[in-house]
Amino acid sequence: MENKSEIILGIETSCDETAVSIVKGGTEVLSNVVASQIESHKRFGGVVPEIASRHHVEEMTVILEEALRKAEVTMDDIDAIAVTEGPGLVGALLIGVNTAKALAFAHQKPLIGTHHIAGHIYANQLVSELKYPLLSLVVSGGHTELVYMESEGEFTLIGETRDDAAGEAYDKVARTLKLPYPGGPHIDRLAQEGTESVPLPRAWLEKGSYDFSFSGLKSAVINTVHNAKQRNEEIKPEDLAASFQAAVVDVLVTKTKRAAEEYDVKQVLLAGGVAANKGLRTALKEAFKDSEIELIIPPLHYCTDNAAMIAAAGTISYRKGKRSSLHLNANPGLELGI
Repeated sequence: MENKSEIILGIETSCDETAVSIVKGGTEVLSNVVASQIESHKRFGGVVPEIASRHHVEEMTVILEEALRKAEVTMDDIDAIAVTEGPGLVGALLIGVNTAKALAFAHQKPLIGTHHIAGHIYANQLVSELKYPLLSLVVSGGHTELVYMESEGEFTLIGETRDDAAGEAYDKVARTLKLPYPGGPHIDRLAQEGTESVPLPRAWLEKGSYDFSFSGLKSAVINTVHNAKQRNEEIKPEDLAASFQAAVVDVLVTKTKRAAEEYDVKQVLLAGGVAANKGLRTALKEAFKDSEIELIIPPLHYCTDNAAMIAAAGTISYRKGKRSSLHLNANPGLELGI
């Protein structure tokens, strides 16, 4: 008989957050502990893989113990261990994968390699019941994708970025405006204070395409700043931020709405780190306010990298009978699936 109250321990170390979570029945979060490394990477203006890996090694045992303590469970209570297998930084992924393998071996527990983006999508299951078919807009530092899901655990990629991911473009534009790392939240905050007055391009690509492209927009912002400097003209950073954000959000929301209607979905989910962006959240709510399609936007702590989402996705895999062997390895180029 299927166990609907299985307790899954999730581990996430794909980038610069060391996270461990314990989730019951795929929806009830017993603990969700995250150690962020933002302060360590700030002075470099981005994530340094070697530093990220070392921090994961230092933090992992403490975070694991805290997650078990907060959940008030022991390893005996755990039914399986889900860990981010990929995509991500290979050195960072390896710390999580090796921790999970050691725990699985020592406590004789099933091991489940889990896809990082599947985790971001299933973070929505922690706040709402998912109804299929659905469409997920995944927007993060390394990914911008539209994923159609006909049923649980089935992923069809219908659109993706052809160059920079939206989060990547945000960070590069923030650097041009000399804003601190990570740039996304700073641009979002500035954009709320400015007006959309700088003309910037939107890449719609060929008719009917659900793919994205942000490198031209990023270059246009950089050129605008350089040209203004050469002419000794002043561009208000808040107006440039508002114009850039409007261009990104316009394309993301328009394509998501069109795909949701074409694929006749019941729900649209927002997922990934950039899902925390206020401008994007507001625009999506506006676009779907009169629609019969239900829009689900997770709370901020489930948008950024965390392990509860990995445990949630891992629960689906566990119920489908997926098990990984102790030969499991980090896979930075892992294809989306359960």
